[in-house]
Amino acid sequence: MELDQPFLPSIALGVSDLTRYLRQLLESDEILRDVWVQGEISNLSRPTSGHIYFTLKDETAALRCVIWRSTNFKTKLGLQNGAAVEAHGYISLYERDGQYQLYVDGVRMAGEGWLYQEFMRLKARLESEGLFNPERKRPIPTRPERIGVVTSPSGAALQDILNTLRRRYPLVEVIISPAAVQGDDAPPQIVAAINRLNRQVHPDVILLARGGGSLEDLWAFNDERVIRAIVTSEAPVISGVGHETDFTLADFAADLRAPTPTGAAVLATPDVADLRVDFLQRTNQLNTGYAGILSSYRGQLVDLLSRLSRSSPMWLVQNDRQRLDDLSERAAPALDHTFQLRRAHWQGLQDRLLALNPTAVLRRGFAIVRLKDGAVIHSIQQAQTGLQIDINLVDGQFGARIEGDPKPSR
Repeated sequence: MELDQPFLPSIALGVSDLTRYLRQLLESDEILRDVWVQGEISNLSRPTSGHIYFTLKDETAALRCVIWRSTNFKTKLGLQNGAAVEAHGYISLYERDGQYQLYVDGVRMAGEGWLYQEFMRLKARLESEGLFNPERKRPIPTRPERIGVVTSPSGAALQDILNTLRRRYPLVEVIISPAAVQGDDAPPQIVAAINRLNRQVHPDVILLARGGGSLEDLWAFNDERVIRAIVTSEAPVISGVGHETDFTLADFAADLRAPTPTGAAVLATPDVADLRVDFLQRTNQLNTGYAGILSSYRGQLVDLLSRLSRSSPMWLVQNDRQRLDDLSERAAPALDHTFQLRRAHWQGLQDRLLALNPTAVLRRGFAIVRLKDGAVIHSIQQAQTGLQIDINLVDGQFGARIEGDPKPSR
């Protein structure tokens, strides 16, 4: 269909014909062929083709934009989501999708976008209240038994979290508290999901997660109600919102920030491989400690048994028996020696006694003279003439009478 042909509503047009007609109308408009458009950048994409795709938006509308690789060199600005810019180019229609868009050949900064300004304003106010203070944040348990997850039940973030938890720490119990993570209904649903976990489940830690997106897509996680729910949560909260370069106020309020939903699952749990190593180390330490304690108790038991044995009557009897044997062995020589000494002494006495024995004297030819009354006459003074006496010899005695006068010796 030619552009200068009249448009006849009564004729049914093909979609391609109508789309082509609209594209020609847009490209023929003098204003739309050379236009500056002001808005905030979102959904910025840089595919490997070298082209740049993004959306310009304000409070009520959005416009898709394209910068071809051939014109990209003219754009020296560091484009990023949230930046307010003025883009120059022409309006045309992408026929495949029926989507009109701005084909950009120049960009200049126009100040920060309203969403980013709102983000910074709210961040400053909440920060002044101390909601982002590091001192307020709670430690994350090293081995949680129960983890609560607040995210969309249909999003890829949930599957990433579940797969990571299943691989790293299959012992943990996971409770999902579903909530919308984008749109006007998201903030109250996120708040309700956090409160529901704290009230009914009492998890050890809560993961707040969603996949990446533009500043507008992640805006629910900048909502003041969500921030206060995170701060007042009984369980510590790990945020895993967007990609590593995305930051939301929920990241500042959370007790720990993860770069991605998968990263949140990693930060919340230990690795089962590390647990195995730790278990083996602790087992070895326990075995070593147990062996040491057992050895100590065994030594104490041996000592007690030894002391008990030494205190028993049988040990005393055996000990006294041994002492008796020892004394007996020592007494025999002593007694023999004593006996020898006594024998020698006795022999000496015997010899002395024999030497003094009158019988021995009689054997040498002497005699004992006694009176009839048995008294021994040992002096001449006792002798009288005619006195009857008894004379004892070695082998007997006989009676006699003294004749003559006794004479003393000279």
